Amino acid sequence: MIEKSMERHLAQASVNAGSPWLALTARRSLTGLAGCVVLALAACSSSPKDDPNSQASLDKLYAEAKEDLAAGSFDRAIKSLERVEGRAAGTLMAQQAQLDLAWAYHRSGERAQAITTLDRFIKSNPSSPAMDYGLYMKGLVNFNEDLGLFGRLASQDISERDQQASRDALLAFKQVLEQFPESKYAADAKLRVDYITNTLAVYEVHVARYYFNRGAYVAAANRAQQAVKEFQLAPAAEEALYLMVQSYDKLGLVPLRDDAQRVLKQTFPQSLYLAGGFDSRKKPWWSLW
Repeated sequence: MIEKSMERHLAQASVNAGSPWLALTARRSLTGLAGCVVLALAACSSSPKDDPNSQASLDKLYAEAKEDLAAGSFDRAIKSLERVEGRAAGTLMAQQAQLDLAWAYHRSGERAQAITTLDRFIKSNPSSPAMDYGLYMKGLVNFNEDLGLFGRLASQDISERDQQASRDALLAFKQVLEQFPESKYAADAKLRVDYITNTLAVYEVHVARYYFNRGAYVAAANRAQQAVKEFQLAPAAEEALYLMVQSYDKLGLVPLRDDAQRVLKQTFPQSLYLAGGFDSRKKPWWSLW
């Protein structure tokens, strides 16, 4: 239909022009016009859903990513979520994609990538309605990493262990409690704060014990003092005070020894350490058998 119409216009142009050169010019013009019409028709035949940046395409891509997450196909989910985050930048969908992406990284064992993604979310979306969850998830990632570390390094010397993951988790959970006390994640965050605080205190005390048993009394006293100062409400503070008493006694620092003993008696008047001390031969705190 279009070609026949073009031919009629071409014939009329040839008659009116009366010149082969003009006829050729008309043919070229009409050929170009035909090309434009074809392109326009092709564009009209495309559906908006074929646009990779359309909402329909984004919804489909995100749905596929969620299916992969549920199925445990984390590598595929990560690729899809990265695309969603990039295409939906500045929207709530992009924020949700970031959180899902962090979770996928975490489940696939990529802790550093998970933390980086969460830090980007926290920095870029300070007013996000999901900020409490972002902080809570950051705590979970570090918390689970630390538990995994204990399992892998069960035979490692206690003085060589790194507690940074626990401290990062503690900070994140505390932020949830301080900034979002009414959050549905607050109750669990509180339990984890208490657990991590006690765990860190016990760790510090056992490091102090490690030094004490090897005659490094200055290091033992300093580590025990740090435990008391940082975790004074933790149960492990009782043993930390006793280690300070013993370490200062070995060093001949009588005033410091007496001060530590006075605090121990006032804070823990029924302490068994006042009567029998501690058993330096008991198995390491991380050993389960």
